[in-house]
Amino acid sequence: MKRSIILAVLIFVSFSCRKDFIDLQPISDMNAGIFYKTEQDMNQAVMSPYTSLRNLYNQLFIYAGEVRSDNTTFSWVPGNSKDMTSIDNFGDVLLSDNSFVLGLWNNSYHTILRCNIVLDKIDAVPFTDPKLKEQYKAEAKFLRALTYFWLVRIFGDVPKVDKQLSVADAYKLGRASTQEIYDFIVEDLKFAEANLPATYPAVDKGRVTVGGAKGLLAKVYMTMAGYPLKKGAPYYALAEAKALEVINMPQYSLVSDYKALFDVTKKNSTESLFEIQYKKGGTSTGSPWNNDFAPRFSNREVVLVGDKGGFNAPTPSISDAYEKGDPRKAISMSDGYVSVPGGKFINEKYVKKYYDVSFSGSDNDNNWIELRLADIYLLYAEALVRQGKQQDVALTYLNKVRTRARNSTGGSADILPNYAPFSSDAAFLLAIENERRVELAFENHRWFDLVRTERAKAVMTQEQKEQNGFNPSAWNDNMLLFPIPLQVIQSNPEKIKQNPGY
Repeated sequence: MKRSIILAVLIFVSFSCRKDFIDLQPISDMNAGIFYKTEQDMNQAVMSPYTSLRNLYNQLFIYAGEVRSDNTTFSWVPGNSKDMTSIDNFGDVLLSDNSFVLGLWNNSYHTILRCNIVLDKIDAVPFTDPKLKEQYKAEAKFLRALTYFWLVRIFGDVPKVDKQLSVADAYKLGRASTQEIYDFIVEDLKFAEANLPATYPAVDKGRVTVGGAKGLLAKVYMTMAGYPLKKGAPYYALAEAKALEVINMPQYSLVSDYKALFDVTKKNSTESLFEIQYKKGGTSTGSPWNNDFAPRFSNREVVLVGDKGGFNAPTPSISDAYEKGDPRKAISMSDGYVSVPGGKFINEKYVKKYYDVSFSGSDNDNNWIELRLADIYLLYAEALVRQGKQQDVALTYLNKVRTRARNSTGGSADILPNYAPFSSDAAFLLAIENERRVELAFENHRWFDLVRTERAKAVMTQEQKEQNGFNPSAWNDNMLLFPIPLQVIQSNPEKIKQNPGY
């Protein structure tokens, strides 16, 4: 069998850079070994991992963060249906040769490669402003940390690649422990936090800021406190402190209308800590979710281009999770659509949150919001409750999120009343969990929330029993990780071993 190079990070390749982050327009390919000589060259190099993220957020991270959870499912699986359904259906076997799992691994390490090229080349390039050089390093380290945060939550132990490697050296790598990867992520984020600006001029809008680094670090600490590392109270305290630093930054505030968060004319809002930038225009820089999330076979009743969709369809349980009258539901999803011709209601759920009404084609302007302030509010509240402290403060921030929802488009004063003090921490934590579910629906948080809080078994066995006849006794905690791609193991069978259960 022909030997495949699976870790994209192993490959010393040419790649496309971008001359401007907002335009996202391609220029000529440049060889990573000889191109970088000036500040401008390094700016283009830094743009490269930003653009690489689009390949991950287009679909792959959605499969891992949403479809794997009880939020969404594949309602239409043309072509490679086994690979899709095995991600979604815990009653099926998720095989190590799954093409989407392999794509997620490859594209993640390709992004890491681009970050490492920046970090390896930048010190040899003269800068007139030393702070700018440190900023570029900080951006690369943030993007590397973000990518590793995804990898370690999906696969557990993964190879740690902190520099550009030759193919021969890269094949010698084994899997670093989950603890080592998290330590690496924290180290990168602390550097980013110390060297990123608070804001950028308009031309650089969308580059990561110190608020983005702090926000991601808060989320990393929350995850380290829970499963699988279970570091507990000290890390909940770290998450609390870091989340509060973000909350106290004057440039961030909840937008007044939940609907405005996803308006393509209002991207990178005061609530946004970090977004994956997309721009329509036929240059492969637009976002694809209009069609991907449309109802299957909707044939233009929902979007301009029909006969697609169904790749991220809301489940009945997420539809039921919204309280009666919650305006976030109508903004985020629909339970169906009206057929044309005929006027018949088709009970086919679909995600609306990323629907670009200004275009409705397959190349759209929607960004993907990776980190936003409401997420941080809810993490902050949870961290306080898990430490058994300041429940009045935790309640305040939980209710801030509900108040904004109540006052949003389609809301009214008699819905989503503020929560009163809870009778137990367990009840409080369940309220926060559900608030996170509906507030952050379809934003790739749900599965990882269930895993870190050790709620995945209870939630997913019930979900799969209802939807697919899954036998709860068949649950195994091995399902909390995805398999290492088979071709990765074949590239280095002495050091790359499969996750248990696959």
